[in-house]
Amino acid sequence: MAFTDQQSRQLKAKLDAQHVRTRQANGTTLHYVEGWHVIAEANRIFGYDGWDRRTLFTNCIWTGTCDRDYLAAYTAKVRIYVRAGDVLIVREGSGTGEGKAPTPGQAHEIALKSAETDATKRALATFGNIFGLALYDREQAGVRHRSTSKPLPGGTPVNGPWVIRSAAGAIKGSFDKPVDFVRALRETMTATRDIERLFEIWEQNVATVRELNASRETLSLEPGFAPSLVAHLKSCAVALVKPNDEVTEAHSQAAAADAPKTSPRTKERPRIDKSALKFGELKRLRSKDPTAIA
Repeated sequence: MAFTDQQSRQLKAKLDAQHVRTRQANGTTLHYVEGWHVIAEANRIFGYDGWDRRTLFTNCIWTGTCDRDYLAAYTAKVRIYVRAGDVLIVREGSGTGEGKAPTPGQAHEIALKSAETDATKRALATFGNIFGLALYDREQAGVRHRSTSKPLPGGTPVNGPWVIRSAAGAIKGSFDKPVDFVRALRETMTATRDIERLFEIWEQNVATVRELNASRETLSLEPGFAPSLVAHLKSCAVALVKPNDEVTEAHSQAAAADAPKTSPRTKERPRIDKSALKFGELKRLRSKDPTAIA
């Protein structure tokens, strides 16, 4: 696979639940992702010049009228080309679309565009959860849901429980205090030995970190806890991509950051007998002029 590491992480990420829409059809609730979002994600991950779409064929399968409106139904098949380095990846998808409008032309236009968009979404879904693949799973394990904590009247958030999740989305622990959640997340990242899993763990828990950061004053959290977690994530990632003989030392440094802080001891340096020097000790004279350069 010629995708970059960043592209691979993005393709393996879960679909954020905020992008999932629902509609009723034949008494059943259907979950879907809007076409504009799927295309925007393709532009973000592959690049505006990194992928192409070609409509292979379209077919009007039905037309009709209802009162004063015209109706039309189309099928379409599209082919997606994605450039991953020197590799050209080809995926295809088919879709249907229906249109209803006061004129025949508008009805056909709506149906045709809907069919092409539906086919595009089906083709891109083969690249991963963020393109809607997760919605084909009834359990929706590939969807990242936000914290279920609800705000109290006045905007004050509920104090927990704060849930930490594994790379696969399973609940590893629940904490009543946010500081315990932060500590557990740091320890989990430190113990991770795979960089892909490290970023998956961060993706699973970053929404909770953002919520805690937004309410840090109310929850009595230190202002810099969120940047500290990001810095710790980076240090763990760097440790995992270093040569093998440096990994142990880097992880030890990351683990030391989690240990309770103690007051540093000042190492005593050997004193120099200045009386034995050829020249006497120079004295520093400070100017009272604040613009002077020392």
